[in-house]
Amino acid sequence: MINEEIVSKRYADAFLACARETIGFDKALDELQRAKRIIRDNPDIKEFFEHLEITNSEKIEMADTVFKDDFLDETRHFLQLLIKKKRINLFVDIAEYARIHYAHGVEVDTLLKTSYPLETGTIQRIKDTLEARINKKIHLYIQLDADLVGGVCAQIGNIIIDGSVKRRLLDVKEKLAILEVE
Repeated sequence: MINEEIVSKRYADAFLACARETIGFDKALDELQRAKRIIRDNPDIKEFFEHLEITNSEKIEMADTVFKDDFLDETRHFLQLLIKKKRINLFVDIAEYARIHYAHGVEVDTLLKTSYPLETGTIQRIKDTLEARINKKIHLYIQLDADLVGGVCAQIGNIIIDGSVKRRLLDVKEKLAILEVE
C-alpha cells in the first residue's frame, strides 16, 4: 500500500499545479488552508466525511453545502474528487503538506524578538521594511527577549537580521579587541 504521506504529496502537487492555471497558485493555497481549518476545527464535519456508512453522494452534497459560498469551484471539485477516490480522510494532511512545502508562495513565518512590547504602528513599519527587504509577505510572531537590551532581531527562515543593542555591543567589543593599543 502506498504511504499516506506520498499520496498527500501527490494530491497537493496535482491540485496546486492544476489550480495555478485557473485560479492562481496563491489563491489555491489560501483556499486549501481555509478549507483545512474548517474541517480540522469542526470534528463533526471531519467525522461525517470519513464515516464509512455515509454514501459518496451524501458526502458530496455536504461538501457543496459547507463550501458553497466562500470557496471557488476548483476547491469544491477537489474535495469531491477526494470523496470519490475515498481519500477525503487525507485532506488535512494534503493541505498541511501544501502549507509546509509551498509556504514561500504566500507568507513566510518570521520571529521578531524585542526587548520590550512595541506599539502596533512600530510593528507594522518593521513588517513593511522586512517585506520590502526580502520581497515576500511575512507573518510576524513576536517574542519578548530581555537579553537583547534594546532594538529588535528578526528571524526569517534561516536569515537573521539583528538590530539589537546586544549585537551592536558585541560588534564594538570585537572591533576593540582587534585594535592595537600603542
